[in-house]
Amino acid sequence: MKRFTVIGAGLAGVEAAWQLAQAGQQVTLVEMKPLRFSPAHKSENFAELVCSNSLKAERLESAAGLLKAEMELLGSLTVPTARQCAVPAGGALAVDRELFSRGVTEKIKNHPDIKIENRVYEKIEPEEDEIIIIATGPLTDGALSGEISRLCGSSLSFYDAAAPIVTADSIDKSVVFGASRYDRGGEADYLNCPFNKAEYESFINELVNAEGAIVHDFDVYEGCMPIEKLAKRGADAPRFGPMKPVGLTDPRTGHRPWACVQLRRENSEGTMFNLVGFQTNLKFGEQKRVFSMIPGLENAEFVRYGVMHRNSFINSPEVLNPDYSLKSDPRVFFAGQITGVEGYMESAGSGILAGINALRRAENREPLVLPRETMLGALTAYISDESVKDFQPMGANFGILPPIEPKIRDKKERYKALAERAVTQLKAAVESNG
Repeated sequence: MKRFTVIGAGLAGVEAAWQLAQAGQQVTLVEMKPLRFSPAHKSENFAELVCSNSLKAERLESAAGLLKAEMELLGSLTVPTARQCAVPAGGALAVDRELFSRGVTEKIKNHPDIKIENRVYEKIEPEEDEIIIIATGPLTDGALSGEISRLCGSSLSFYDAAAPIVTADSIDKSVVFGASRYDRGGEADYLNCPFNKAEYESFINELVNAEGAIVHDFDVYEGCMPIEKLAKRGADAPRFGPMKPVGLTDPRTGHRPWACVQLRRENSEGTMFNLVGFQTNLKFGEQKRVFSMIPGLENAEFVRYGVMHRNSFINSPEVLNPDYSLKSDPRVFFAGQITGVEGYMESAGSGILAGINALRRAENREPLVLPRETMLGALTAYISDESVKDFQPMGANFGILPPIEPKIRDKKERYKALAERAVTQLKAAVESNG
């Protein structure tokens, strides 16, 4: 009989432990609190929310709502607990953070098949009959981060310096053109947003005066310059840097643009593109306002905004199987933000799948890999897609789901159809996999 050890009692860890315990397995949940706290954590309780009391939208036709619906279908612990602690917040699921963490902690501690060990876990050495799930979160450090680097071939990042990502369908193709500089490479990999001089000057003026996000001491990142900081060095600095137009010709004018933002294909399907070199510390609302001034992105749908903060995560496409197990040692699973999913519920959802698949591996059964048409399946596919270049974390969004054909032009109706398709396919997958 296999033994199961889950490291970390955040949202991913408690969901993984819950899945295993609910299936009748004995689980040891190792948590370093209260012996040691990360810079962001204060409470001794499990599943501590440190950034916001909102778990995002509830309605099914939203990405966040669909994600939670899928998690409930798979037997989530955190979603029903959140609803028990909900506070009024319009269409969002907002919770009393203290009550939420306390509620999760009580359910975990009262489960007869979960044993809690409060200690600092430092060595990843599964015994022959043991399966380990690492769910230690985005602030993993110390000896354990060294162990993860050892297991993952040094592919552990400590900071998330990611540019915004937009959906391909929302880009104005009458303005934006496909080309690599000096015609090196195909037209499908890069799209180009050309500026004339007046457009560029207006954009830079708004960029340097936009409001930045508050940065905590443990978030400070010096390894990459935000685009707004570069612009403050001089109005021409960006167009001699990431916005350089050299090697490009705007087919509308037949001339080189004054400046240019390049968009790079984010996934193998080409449904998402990121803004190359646009790492930023601007507030999300400011990113939407200012970056929508880029020619061709006036109506862009942002599925992820740029961030620059402390965030330990592994290069999952290189080191993880689609069941969240390690390619080099399938007795070790990863779950949560350390895998490159971003967001509280996304982390919890990955914990559910890691727990399910740890048990299936112990029983020598085929892993549960959900259809890409589901939100959980699409997130899993993204973090295990070897074609993704410069892997950066991703949260739930409709841009990662395969499109519905023929295309539904009304966004609300399109999202509703995507959500209904996802729920139908998830139910079928669960039924067929037992």
